[in-house]
Amino acid sequence: MCEADKIHIRSATVKKTGSSMIPPWPGPVKNSFHKGFSSNASPVRGCIGVCKATTNLWGRLFDEGYKADVAIHTDDGGIVYAHANLLGTASPVLKGLLKQRKVSRRLKTISIQGFPYDAVRVFIRFLYSSCYEEKEMEEFVVALLVLSHLYAVSPLKQECQQKLEDGLLTTENVVDIFQLALLCDAPRLSLICHRMILKNFKAVSVTEGWKVMKQSHPTLERELLDSAIEEDNSRKERIRKINERKIYLLLYDAMEALVHIYRDGCQTIGPCHKDLKENKDPCKYIACKGLELLVRHFAGCKLRVTGGCIHCKRIWQLLELHSRLCADSHVCKVPLCRNFKERIRKQSKKDEIRWKMLVKKILRTKKIAGAPFFTSADVSSLW
Repeated sequence: MCEADKIHIRSATVKKTGSSMIPPWPGPVKNSFHKGFSSNASPVRGCIGVCKATTNLWGRLFDEGYKADVAIHTDDGGIVYAHANLLGTASPVLKGLLKQRKVSRRLKTISIQGFPYDAVRVFIRFLYSSCYEEKEMEEFVVALLVLSHLYAVSPLKQECQQKLEDGLLTTENVVDIFQLALLCDAPRLSLICHRMILKNFKAVSVTEGWKVMKQSHPTLERELLDSAIEEDNSRKERIRKINERKIYLLLYDAMEALVHIYRDGCQTIGPCHKDLKENKDPCKYIACKGLELLVRHFAGCKLRVTGGCIHCKRIWQLLELHSRLCADSHVCKVPLCRNFKERIRKQSKKDEIRWKMLVKKILRTKKIAGAPFFTSADVSSLW
């Protein structure tokens, strides 16, 4: 029976909280490697605090197989020679297997099935010197992840996860890696895979890995689909709230510009007692130009609100909104402010609730309690 089949299959429940923070690496293993070189000058990684000569010595012991007392057989007929004491020290699982094996011609024999010879060799070599060649890691990262989980080699398992996070994880293999992460008890890697699947769902859902998962694990596919739908709905809700906030900010800017026009005057429009100069500095209020056009239209329109003029209705609504935010209508320069204050008392309860909700959202968005033409009393009365 393939050793990979002995993995304890856990419940493949997918977390649907896409906003969860990625958990940090447990312990200092993440930073416990640095770049070095193997005996053939290929780039490898070695342990900090161990000199190059020592890692080369352990690597040569493995390569030469000097006084090896263990023969590891692989599927394709390959044999990897190793030392029982070192294997047992590096892996508690291998230690238990070696205790059960009888010596045959001065060699203990164990089998690692389901993996190619080269992958097993890279795995055993890592147990000696914590080194590997970059090309071999890229080629056998999936096999090494499973082997490190099966034989409880935590440093290699974390290194494989780090390599996948750093660039070996793609839309083509993310579904396979996600399933392996669930089986190999790698929550951080499974979370990263899950996020990548949701972020690139259209591309991932047409890959061969997705099709295979659909046939072999339909429950997991349904959970991923539910997560994708929930993520899409959350994204739409975020966009809706962002757009809604922009509208409230524009309304607030319009209220400021309205007071500015009738109190101070701007460019070519303002109160009668103000001396307007067209060559003044550009107005700092973004909404001022648009409001100026609306006010000019409102002053000369023949249809007005009762006649069904859309522009007049818009300025009418802005004037009513201002009256609901105005601190003191008795000194306010904006026209009809006091009239609207009196008109509010005669409005229906439904209209009153609708206006109060709008004002409340504008105040909450801008957080403008205590602004020049809004009093804290007016603000607190809305909550």
